[in-house]
Amino acid sequence: MDIVTSLVIGRKGSSFKNKNVRFVYGFPLVMWPCAAARRSKYINKFYCSSDSDEILEVCEKLNYIPIKRPNHLAKPESQSCDAVRHAVKFIEENLKKKIDILVLQHANVGTITEHMIDACIDLLMKNPNATAVIPSHQKSDYHPARAKILNSDGFLEQAIEGKSSANRQDLNAAYFFDHSFWVIRGEFFKRSDGQSPWNCMGNRILPFETQGCFDVHSQEDLDLTANWLKENNIPSPIAK
Repeated sequence: MDIVTSLVIGRKGSSFKNKNVRFVYGFPLVMWPCAAARRSKYINKFYCSSDSDEILEVCEKLNYIPIKRPNHLAKPESQSCDAVRHAVKFIEENLKKKIDILVLQHANVGTITEHMIDACIDLLMKNPNATAVIPSHQKSDYHPARAKILNSDGFLEQAIEGKSSANRQDLNAAYFFDHSFWVIRGEFFKRSDGQSPWNCMGNRILPFETQGCFDVHSQEDLDLTANWLKENNIPSPIAK
């Protein structure tokens, strides 16, 4: 049997204090992504990496094994892939086996379902050349070819040289990651030669198209998450 592992990551430090454990419909936010993974037909191992004892204790309620993240990997400037590699080392030593597929989940996104997770795993399994499958949405209005940056004189100029257009249909589709979860093939999440800025995804990334998610950074995001959970009839996160 393949080792398909859910790894939830979240830091205690944030501009929106304690966002990962704020309550949504009577449960801490992080419990919602944990519960979605628990309902997956593929995932068979469950771990949480955090520098926060509170986050780890909440995840343990859904039988997630805690991994205490060292402080140098829990700073605002710390990179997600470095935290992933630290956790994967712990997991594989714990299991004494290699992980075949890693489902990396962000603690502050509750707007996912087991069906989304399983569809991404299916897509990765059906495409052996793919290194990862990432939930992504199109945002033509924010196409990078139309982006501007401030120059040294304080004026706006093109961020990227090359073809641009006032007509969105003239440009190739632009995809943006949801930051909800990643599904990564085993031999790639320990490497660092993948696409920037998340170099543990490899270079052959397939999109799983969505309408976007609510990556919680404010009370408004929490409220939107609560509405989404209600509208989609998501069951309460209860331990199995």
